[in-house]
Amino acid sequence: MLRHGQQAVAAGGGSSSSRAASRASSQGLLMLDASSLTALGRHFDRVMQHIQQRLEHLMEQSQIVTHHVYDRAGNLVDNADAEIARYHDIMRQIDELELDFDRIAHIRDIVRDFRHRAEELERELDRSSSSSRRHGHGHGHGHGHGHSHRSHGHSSSRSHR
Repeated sequence: MLRHGQQAVAAGGGSSSSRAASRASSQGLLMLDASSLTALGRHFDRVMQHIQQRLEHLMEQSQIVTHHVYDRAGNLVDNADAEIARYHDIMRQIDELELDFDRIAHIRDIVRDFRHRAEELERELDRSSSSSRRHGHGHGHGHGHGHSHRSHGHSSSRSHR
């Protein structure tokens, strides 16, 4: 590395010591005189300064990338939170609809039961009125008519319950 540095110094300078350093490094030797070592020291200072600048630049770039990643991750988290909230709202609506469906199904069953009771009551009324008419013709008009009224009154009071 020292030889490489001295070659770089020799290539950059035009002095007689630079030419001597260039010759020495081509032979695999190092020039260790004060001016060569001073030039070599300055060369490595510049190399280190360049490395330091490059490191600072890369650190800035990594911070920018990290910031963007955090921003994107933050947006993803925000979007995920919004989607989770939307999901919970949809599930709440589904629960409400299922509850409404169950209520309506129950009401529909109650209506169906009332309808069956009403149909049974109508059939019972039809049977009782037709049988009272038959009895009324056989036993006399007045008695049958009275029986018919009692039957209607009794059945209708049951339907109001």
